[in-house]
Amino acid sequence: MLDKIKSDLKKLANKEKIPLYQSFFKTNPGQYGEGDVFIGVSVPDTRKVAKKYQNVSLKIIKQLLTSKIHEERLCAFEILCFKYEKSSVEKEKRKIYNFCLKNRKGMNNWDLVDLTAPYIIGDFLSNKNKEREILYKLVKSNNLWDKRIAIISTVAFIKNNQFQDTIKISEILLNDSHDLIHKAVGWMLREVGKRDKKILLEFLNKHYKNMPRTMLRYSIEKFPEPERKKYLNSQK
Repeated sequence: MLDKIKSDLKKLANKEKIPLYQSFFKTNPGQYGEGDVFIGVSVPDTRKVAKKYQNVSLKIIKQLLTSKIHEERLCAFEILCFKYEKSSVEKEKRKIYNFCLKNRKGMNNWDLVDLTAPYIIGDFLSNKNKEREILYKLVKSNNLWDKRIAIISTVAFIKNNQFQDTIKISEILLNDSHDLIHKAVGWMLREVGKRDKKILLEFLNKHYKNMPRTMLRYSIEKFPEPERKKYLNSQK
């Protein structure tokens, strides 16, 4: 089955897209995606393959997650999301959640994090306040992707109008140096603001002077222009 999945992905590969993907996901030496290998399969095509093989075992998924090829890891996480979504048994959801955490090493670029973290990790924890401590362990990691998993997982909480963890994790990440974290935190803060602008304003009024510029810009993107300019100009 593993060979069939890989074969189906290769059939959909487009060599002309490889340079674009390599540039987009920063695979050059010293960049965050250094060494990642692409074969040129689009996300929609990868998802089609994942849907076709959504009933494969976790053993097969684990083998895909160790692949050096980005699209094979992407397909593996897509399959995992399909499995999680269709499962109605708590025990099975926990099994998939634990598997995802244990094998998160394969989640080593922002698209893989953003595809998986909210829909498995975040969703599983959305009604389990006591188990959310794992996010605070991840956010204090030295690993870029662990930190992004921590903040992006809170998408699921925000959808349920639960903002406390997003705010706490955002505060922990205020001094992080990586642009991908600045963007992720700003994005989550913006999502909070869509549902409760008062909470976002409280955060901004406390932290805007010391927030990374990108984080601030992302968080106030939906503000009226005069209000947005006020924050940006006040930071100078």
